[in-house]
Amino acid sequence: MEIIDHICAATAEYIDHMPKSKRKKYGQFFTSKETASFMAGLFSIPKGHKSLKILDPGAGSGILSAALLERLESISGIGSIQLVCYETDSHIIDLLRSNLEWACQHMKKNISYKITTNNYILSQMRDYNGTLCADTTVDKFDMVIGNPPYMKIARNSSEAMAMPDICYGAPNIYFLFAAMSMFNLKKDGEMVYIIPRSWTSGAYFKHFRKRFFEEGVLENIHLFVSRDRVFEKERVLQETMIIKAKRTQRKPKTVTITTTQSNADFTNRTVFEAPYSTVVNGDELYVYLVTNTEEVQTLNKLNRWTNTLPEIGLKMKTGLTVDFRNREALRDSAEDDAVPLFYSQHIQNGKVVFPVGKEHEYIATEQRGLLQKNTNYLFVKRFTAKEEHRRLQCGVYLARKHHEYAKISTQNKINFISGARELSENVVYGLYVLFNSTLYDRYYRILNGSTQVNSTEVNSMPVPPISTIEAMGKKLILVKDMSEATCDNILGSYI
Repeated sequence: MEIIDHICAATAEYIDHMPKSKRKKYGQFFTSKETASFMAGLFSIPKGHKSLKILDPGAGSGILSAALLERLESISGIGSIQLVCYETDSHIIDLLRSNLEWACQHMKKNISYKITTNNYILSQMRDYNGTLCADTTVDKFDMVIGNPPYMKIARNSSEAMAMPDICYGAPNIYFLFAAMSMFNLKKDGEMVYIIPRSWTSGAYFKHFRKRFFEEGVLENIHLFVSRDRVFEKERVLQETMIIKAKRTQRKPKTVTITTTQSNADFTNRTVFEAPYSTVVNGDELYVYLVTNTEEVQTLNKLNRWTNTLPEIGLKMKTGLTVDFRNREALRDSAEDDAVPLFYSQHIQNGKVVFPVGKEHEYIATEQRGLLQKNTNYLFVKRFTAKEEHRRLQCGVYLARKHHEYAKISTQNKINFISGARELSENVVYGLYVLFNSTLYDRYYRILNGSTQVNSTEVNSMPVPPISTIEAMGKKLILVKDMSEATCDNILGSYI
């Protein structure tokens, strides 16, 4: 029996006997055999190395370590391998130790391993931060392979406080693991991680991306078309990716970006060599996940414009009212002092339709933070899935259609675009042309991998001058057709 087959069988037995609720508490989801083998295959084996040092932080049952050991077993010239595994979950440590013992006994190479139950982040915080008590001779590794825990942690948690330079907002522990693993690499060492896609954009990950790309570069990215088939046995709906990064300042010309439908078959995959400057781009160091030439062309077309919404006096914001926190103020019908509360359901076929007979369509409140001026807006749904026809779904809101109200409110599951000055109807319709076009939807899909249409990301997207937006709006009003095809035709005449 192959090493990885034995370990996968033992892991499957563990999964069957350990409730998912307990494993979820630790952010613990196990890698499939096929995924582990693919990840192990991404490493470039250093030439001339008779010994290798490998790190597996958050080792779980040892599936990833086993896959890499199995690959190294067939490579001549490598005599000894030192493996260090971090694991804090007491429920699985015995299984991990048993699996590694079995692997060592069935390999021809000289394998030594160490399991440490120390917290991976906290045990290295002095070294990472370079404090007075830091160990300047701390071990560095040739290879790091990892499937870190995925779970949000508090801003004041010990782990977040241990890595203050990369934390902003509510951090997720997976990117702390990724940053620490880059720190753990030798010069020109490589790391292969399977992690959520969320780090590639957005404000929460800004400091992480800055540090990560100061120390290393991306060489490979693998994307899964289906969100629910990455951890198939776990029934996890997660937008996940595999990355290979190298600790070096030498940027490669290209990044190899591959895709498969699931984690079960990596032989049938698309392969695209994307320019590095296209993939890692801009002041925010967003990672643009382009998978073909058409997507590169999309970025190139829109990046001709150098303005963003804030730079032309506009801004996307998130809706003001969290309905379940303000139940006492919600109303089902119009009454004195109540104003319209707009939800995503009110965005229909490019327009904002109100009322639609939905419960809690009105709000009666004097809280200024829940009310906004009744003026012209572009409303954009905040939650859409990659499986839907469009990620950007928007509707034109015109104040004159509800002239009896001085104020309105928006539920926080929609976004709205407004300006320092009241938007003309031409500008609102012009914004609709942009956000209802195929190009902008494709651009956003490249940029964002979550289900949330993030205002920070949208505010970073390129837009034309306000005069061009206004001109596009005039054309749309004249043709009286809100379709995507019409928006594409109008936008196409300006790029």
